[in-house]
Amino acid sequence: MLMYYLKVSYRDMEEWLLATDTVCTELELARVPNYATLQRTYAKMRKLDLIRMNETLLNESGIPEEEGVAADSTGFSPGTASSYYQSRSGKSYHHWVKGVYAVGIVSQFILAMQSGWGPGSDAPYLGHMRRKARRFAKRRTWVLLADSGFDGKAVQKGDLIPPIRRGGNLLDSERLARADLVSAARLDGFYGQRWKTETVNSVIKRKFGQAIRSRKRSLQNREPIVKGLVYNIHR
Repeated sequence: MLMYYLKVSYRDMEEWLLATDTVCTELELARVPNYATLQRTYAKMRKLDLIRMNETLLNESGIPEEEGVAADSTGFSPGTASSYYQSRSGKSYHHWVKGVYAVGIVSQFILAMQSGWGPGSDAPYLGHMRRKARRFAKRRTWVLLADSGFDGKAVQKGDLIPPIRRGGNLLDSERLARADLVSAARLDGFYGQRWKTETVNSVIKRKFGQAIRSRKRSLQNREPIVKGLVYNIHR
């Protein structure tokens, strides 16, 4: 976690620990681990372990009951090559690692998170986001806010998710009612709370990097979860 917070490599983390006695004492390290040991330890951590660590952190943080939860996804570059290099070499990335985050509009903590691969719809992640975030929301009165990328079969009545206008028109009565509900929420300013999850995405990329450092696909899929957990610790 500390390595991602400082945005350094395994070798730089080893050197940083060697130069910092106080941190080693707080972490109860008898000796500084080798950079290879740090890498192997990270590789052994499962995504489920990281999600459980985040849930424990949220439970101990005393988060107030949320009136609304905003969900959104963001893409992380699968490599560190700059856009300029990609354009000159003709080797641009056509796929990226996706982080999906559900953020409390009051606390701005990440209440639920998942990772995947883009491009693709965000709709398959909606059910998981709802189940995990419900624990920290007001019973029966909380609202889920998201963009039209989450529109799908998992949308429930009362969700502020703009329906996709397939073919240009909305014919289904439920989708029409949801479109009217979102329009009313835009007018009174409540739907604007969804932008808080955009802010969280920006903070994660600015402070912890927008590129994925791992090369193995399984480890790449884990990094958006690590970055979300580090954000909550920082928060």
